[in-house]
Amino acid sequence: MGRRIAALAFKAGLTPNQVTAISAAFTFSGIVVLALVPVSPWLGILVTCLLVIGYALDSADGQLARLRGGGTLAGEWLDHVVDCVKVATLHGAVLIGWYRFFPLPSQAFLLVPLAFAAESSIFFFTLILSEQLRRFATGNRSRADGGNNATRTLQTLAVLPADYGVHCWIFILWGVTAVFIPLYSVLAALNIALLLVGLGRWFREVSRLTVARPS
Repeated sequence: MGRRIAALAFKAGLTPNQVTAISAAFTFSGIVVLALVPVSPWLGILVTCLLVIGYALDSADGQLARLRGGGTLAGEWLDHVVDCVKVATLHGAVLIGWYRFFPLPSQAFLLVPLAFAAESSIFFFTLILSEQLRRFATGNRSRADGGNNATRTLQTLAVLPADYGVHCWIFILWGVTAVFIPLYSVLAALNIALLLVGLGRWFREVSRLTVARPS
């Protein structure tokens, strides 16, 4: 979908930053709705549409930049800032929505979106930092080969709960509170577990990096 959107944006004469801005408008509209509008079955469909469209547009801005001959550092900065705000506020909106509108079994469940928000912010920052340190040490933007196709497929499935696209789609059940609350809680627990595993892996990778010292 991102490629098609990028092609349409290219024909329309849009810049990557404009696509990023449109993506942010859809995404943050969905986030605001979660926090301010009383829960109902149709609301989950609306929020999911807004988040998924925003996600598709977010994947298109980089592809549009390549179609136009390459992106800019300012464009990459803007894209990452929008992503950072997105991951920091999505679960905050869930927290507000749960507090205002959800029939929670216990007020302790409000800790779930708090924990998920913390996990998402830590994951995003650590992933970006590890990648930047790797680039600085190796001068290479590409990562090492992850193994054969079967191994890469298993790795992809293992980290599927951390995929932002999965996070977008679960909100289609937002209006079915008896299902959404446990589903979201399980997803939060899986993401926290993946973060703990990832932190150990990234630390070991960074520990093996060496930076050439000037002679």
